Amino acid sequence: MSRRVRRKVANKGKDGVVSLSCYETGVEDLGTERNGVVDWTILPDDTVIHLFSRLNYRDRASLSSTCRAWRVLAASQCLWSSLDVRAHKFDTTMATSLAPRCINLQKIKFRGAESADAVIHLQAKNLCEINGDYCRKITDATLSVIVARHEALESIQLGPDFCERITGDAIKAIAFCCPKLKKLRLSGIKDVFADAINALAKHCPNLIDIGFLDCLNVDEAALGNILSVRFLSVAGSSNMNWSVVSHLWHKLPKLIGLDVSRTDIGSTDVSRLLFSSQSLKVLCALNCPVLEEDTSVSSIKTKGKLLLSLFSDIFIELSSLFADTTKKGRNVLLDWRCSKKKDKNLIEIMTWLEWILSHTLLRTAESNPQGLDDFWLKQGAALLLSLMQSSQEDVQERAATGLATFVVIDDENASIDCRRAEAVMLDGGIRLLLNLAKCWREGLQSEAAKAIANLSVNANVAKAVAEEGGINILALLARSMNRMVAEEAAGGLWNLSVGEERKAAIAEAGGVKALVDLIFKWSSGCDGVLEHAAGALANLAADDKCSTEVAIAGGVHALVMLARSCKFEGVQEQAARALANLAAHGDSNSNNAAVGQEAGSLEALVQLTRSPHEGVRQEAAGALWNLSFGDRNREAIAAGGGIEALVTLAQSCSNASPGLQERAAGALWGLSVSEANSIAIGQEGGVAPLIALARSDAEDVHETAAGALWNLAFNHSNALRIVEEGGVPALVHLCLTSESKMACFMAALALAYMFDGRTDEFTPMVTSSESSLKSVSMDGPRRLALKHIEAFILRFSDAQAFAAAAVSSAPAALAQVTEKARIQEAGHLRCSGAEIGRFVSMLRNSSSILKSCAAFALLQFTIPGGRHAVHHASLMQGAGAARVLRSAAAAANAPIEAKIFARIVLRNLEHHQVEHSI
Repeated sequence: MSRRVRRKVANKGKDGVVSLSCYETGVEDLGTERNGVVDWTILPDDTVIHLFSRLNYRDRASLSSTCRAWRVLAASQCLWSSLDVRAHKFDTTMATSLAPRCINLQKIKFRGAESADAVIHLQAKNLCEINGDYCRKITDATLSVIVARHEALESIQLGPDFCERITGDAIKAIAFCCPKLKKLRLSGIKDVFADAINALAKHCPNLIDIGFLDCLNVDEAALGNILSVRFLSVAGSSNMNWSVVSHLWHKLPKLIGLDVSRTDIGSTDVSRLLFSSQSLKVLCALNCPVLEEDTSVSSIKTKGKLLLSLFSDIFIELSSLFADTTKKGRNVLLDWRCSKKKDKNLIEIMTWLEWILSHTLLRTAESNPQGLDDFWLKQGAALLLSLMQSSQEDVQERAATGLATFVVIDDENASIDCRRAEAVMLDGGIRLLLNLAKCWREGLQSEAAKAIANLSVNANVAKAVAEEGGINILALLARSMNRMVAEEAAGGLWNLSVGEERKAAIAEAGGVKALVDLIFKWSSGCDGVLEHAAGALANLAADDKCSTEVAIAGGVHALVMLARSCKFEGVQEQAARALANLAAHGDSNSNNAAVGQEAGSLEALVQLTRSPHEGVRQEAAGALWNLSFGDRNREAIAAGGGIEALVTLAQSCSNASPGLQERAAGALWGLSVSEANSIAIGQEGGVAPLIALARSDAEDVHETAAGALWNLAFNHSNALRIVEEGGVPALVHLCLTSESKMACFMAALALAYMFDGRTDEFTPMVTSSESSLKSVSMDGPRRLALKHIEAFILRFSDAQAFAAAAVSSAPAALAQVTEKARIQEAGHLRCSGAEIGRFVSMLRNSSSILKSCAAFALLQFTIPGGRHAVHHASLMQGAGAARVLRSAAAAANAPIEAKIFARIVLRNLEHHQVEHSI
């Protein structure tokens, strides 16, 4: 189809540089498909240039290499008037390659000292504006060379982080080299002395906007000599002599806006400045403790001038700037931006106000001073949201960063203030942030994604983000080639994936694949990206279905690669946690085996248990615990030094967190399922630390320590070690005091193993490797153990139910006993044939207490519905347990508990036999 179009014509001028000329009207075939293939090369030139303008310089360069026409268009001067290289590696080599395109470059944003050194290699002699952050390592020499090579500079901004290595010498160089300078904003300079300021006053007659923010010393009297200044900020600067300020600065003839926020200025000096200055219209004094604590502050007379402070309604104060009284309330800034008629002077004031408000609110959020909750809830959140809609990109970024920061209470533990987070949500902040995240500017994408991530720690906000389509947006941003954007998007997915209901949505949005790809894309030197991606995958891997998707996407290989090669503890911790969660689904998918089979996985996790960081040790031990449920993994872990490492870990974690204690004991529990491993654990000295852990105050630690000791006690040598190391009182204490029925149960079983007669049989045959075991009297410990095993069994006895079951064979009577005796979690235990056989043999023991204990244990293992009940029933039938159970149930001298429990186990076996035949 042909139609008439209006298109811009790209004309090639000197040096092959393309410039846009007039519109041309012509007829063109705009069919975009040829044989079903889209032909992008026939797009109008102005459309291509517009698309190029939405790309960063790397993507622009990549696209321009596709064909000659696009290479010519990509060199168009209008595309290279400004450059933002903050998100990319910008060094001398890159600057040199970009230099031919940057002849007419006017604005640049860069990050860090290396990028600052590279600026001069762009050879952009017409550069008017530089804006740098992460400036701590930028030196006087670097800044002096930059200004010497760019005499046309009108605006220099370095901050908001401190310029620690810049001194007054660099400021003098700026003054001497940049006579056209209009705006100078520097943060965190130690000393701004009079000679530097006077040089600015002498050589920069057009300097109207000055900011010496967060400086240690600023010469107040010298600032009074810069008669051209219209806007001045000393926010956060210390050691200011406010008496000198109030007596001199009011004489500045053109001063319109003054920012003294975050300083120790008092009400007297504020009052004098407002009263005496003829030109001053706005004084910003936010977060000034001395001023705010002064009870007389309400009596300050502003003479119709604007005073912004924490004790005033900032939106109402801003409204007073406008003659149109309809511009008021929280929409005052938005109404001003949308108004058609704007006063030039008011534009200047409002533009400056937006900048200093965004800066002060961010700095205040970073320091998080006490007593500002009311301000943040009533005004601060709304101000940040309003500033986020500014036409100034750096104001938008700073406001979004402020939102991400002011909700955080404890960054270390990812704790946020829920009221602040929900205030943002209720004011429509989620939709605003998501819109920013969708824009083409990568700086805004990054800061918006960071804010969404932090706010999503709150469950209500996370739900709102998901409902507003935030998961799809973040999954898309996670694919960004911009590292900062991808990092913050992955952080957002990490926090959103905490909710079980959102895991599937993240997978459906392609989030799993995006996160795995991030690990391969930024595999080294990008710890933040890797930690966020691994953390999100760890959460997702906790879900059975998502766990499978992680494995399919290559997640096992990616996470093992991190565990093996990354040295950053945050990444190690999350990678180990992700592998632990992947390995936790052994019954439902093959991930447990897949992780174990991945080259170097088990060795890496064993090595991580030796990390100096507790979180890493905890997650690595947790991963080994889960992996130890696989037979091949269990033996491979032992062969790879896992027993020695985990025993050492258990020995060192007596004062560690309950989480680490639980996982260290749990991993030993898992390994000790194998009798060979059980013997090795005992020989390595694993008994004593497990007994110590059994004395923990934490219920979860009780279970894992008792489980490990139960397995160890199966071996006679370990049983002797447990007695020798004082394990009997520790296990008895568990039986008596633990809130965990499972811990009590396994402690009782360990005691039963130790005193069922097997240990006595082997005591005379101590091997040379066990000769270090002392001669221990077993009588006292045996009496103590049996007494408390009996007490434990009686906890699950109901006299009335037992009496009814004794005289009736009705299923209801036995069911009532079963319900009383059942330990729900015991159904997850899986016993070997040897263990089942030992309990069956114990039914013949001369001790009536051990008979009852054995019958009680077999009842737990065979209750219908138990995870391994059918397996246990099969083992018992193969061992001829039915005959022994019938004998125990009929024994005249057996306690009633043993009889009734034996009858219930027989009924369970019959149930499983019928079920199997069906």
